[in-house]
Amino acid sequence: MQTQTSITKIGLSAAAIIVAALAGGNAWAASASNYPSKPVHYVIPFGPGGESDITARLQQPFFEKMTGQNTVIEYKSGGGGAVGWAQLNSMKGDGYTIMGTNLPHIIVKPLMGNVGFKTADITNVYMFEYTPDAIVVPKDSPFKTLEDFITYAKKNPGRLTMSGSGTGTANQLANVRFDNLTGTTTTYIPFKGTGAAYTALRGGQVKAEWGYSTVAANHPGEVRLLALATKKRMDIFPNVPTFKEKGLDMVGGTYRGIGVPKSTPEPIRQKLSDLIGKINANPKFKHEMDKRGFVLLNVPYGKMDAFMKQKEAYYKQLANKAGLTK
Repeated sequence: MQTQTSITKIGLSAAAIIVAALAGGNAWAASASNYPSKPVHYVIPFGPGGESDITARLQQPFFEKMTGQNTVIEYKSGGGGAVGWAQLNSMKGDGYTIMGTNLPHIIVKPLMGNVGFKTADITNVYMFEYTPDAIVVPKDSPFKTLEDFITYAKKNPGRLTMSGSGTGTANQLANVRFDNLTGTTTTYIPFKGTGAAYTALRGGQVKAEWGYSTVAANHPGEVRLLALATKKRMDIFPNVPTFKEKGLDMVGGTYRGIGVPKSTPEPIRQKLSDLIGKINANPKFKHEMDKRGFVLLNVPYGKMDAFMKQKEAYYKQLANKAGLTK
């Protein structure tokens, strides 16, 4: 039977644990109120020059002006982003290391095999933009409209070749959805990155490209967009219809967000989410993104679970149809 002294010691120990936990929580809350107080390292899990790099560099001056701290952009490329995401949770979770995340990549890649991480391993704090899928053809292409394109594809099953960026990407899944919705059979040819897919288009290796709005923004006068996967027409492409206008339920592309190590405390996650949201709300930032073909998206930390749940169900279905799942 325990003595009064031992019971008292147990009670004091429990109280000490509670006080320590509260103290730790208060410390992180205080830290979040001053966050950031030193440079933040922004890791891009791809090489320099891609769209993930471009959007990070567009965010950079706004983040620095708001916080008074430098943003150091770094690269950890490999495996189509998998190398970086596999290492994310081994990084220090104090808010001073953040990483770019991409959909559908972080959902589809783990379905394709062992890539060193699972979707649940990625802690997203904000999804800030998407780059809309688009059917891109050369300016002198015989396909003048989406209707021309679909008519040819139906009459020539498998002969309409389309380049795209990689396997298990937004481009490939857009191709799968398009064929399902239109009853066509097109041939998707994966290339290593958007740049290579565009080069294949311009070199005549394919008849069309599953690209993005950014392709036309970066190469004005060289290509024609047949349709965009947006809810409404884009201001920079007022004459380009949406797929929805043409009766095809296609809205989406590559989604980009910010992730942190799982050990990052809740107050820091929320503070970072708030900062990214303020950048998105800045009219100057919006202008810079718009003119390059990016579409702003605002999914803060508090809404991330519901957003990811919906996207996981959607992309898993498409991945199964594409034969990508193991």
